[in-house]
Amino acid sequence: MKPFSRRFTRLLAVGSVASLLAVGAIAQDFRIGFVNTDRVFREANLAKTAQVKLEQEFAKREKEIQSIGAQLKSASEKFEREAPTLPESQRVARQRQLVEQDRDFQRKQREFQEDLNLRKNEELQQVLERANRIIKQVAEAEKYDLIIQEAVYINPKHDITDKVLSGLNNAK
Repeated sequence: MKPFSRRFTRLLAVGSVASLLAVGAIAQDFRIGFVNTDRVFREANLAKTAQVKLEQEFAKREKEIQSIGAQLKSASEKFEREAPTLPESQRVARQRQLVEQDRDFQRKQREFQEDLNLRKNEELQQVLERANRIIKQVAEAEKYDLIIQEAVYINPKHDITDKVLSGLNNAK
């Protein structure tokens, strides 16, 4: 989602909440709950399992990239030491080689980060989908009229994050 549309959506949601709160003053039984999704992503067993899974999945590639980076740094330092004594043609050739290796290293780093972010988003989406099912169950069971997942401020008495975490951690 683009930043402008995200802000617009939040503004619309805040406006909707404000309207509902005005109506809520009339209807005393209006119940609002809040879920801190950041806490869900940090504390839910499912999220922790996903994090371990990602670390295992990407550990080998990360180690390879770190190794390439160390080799490149070592080669660059060696070149810096030897450059003054090298003939011009050899110095230019090694410099080109280092630039090419650096470009390749940067590309591999970028691809790694993109792949990691993609997989992380996939895993977090699964956590969010399950959390949303639990949120709906809690909302229906406890007769909430509105559950908010993002807010600038929320009174802690409306926070149902612990219930959602409990539901997620106990669900199979």
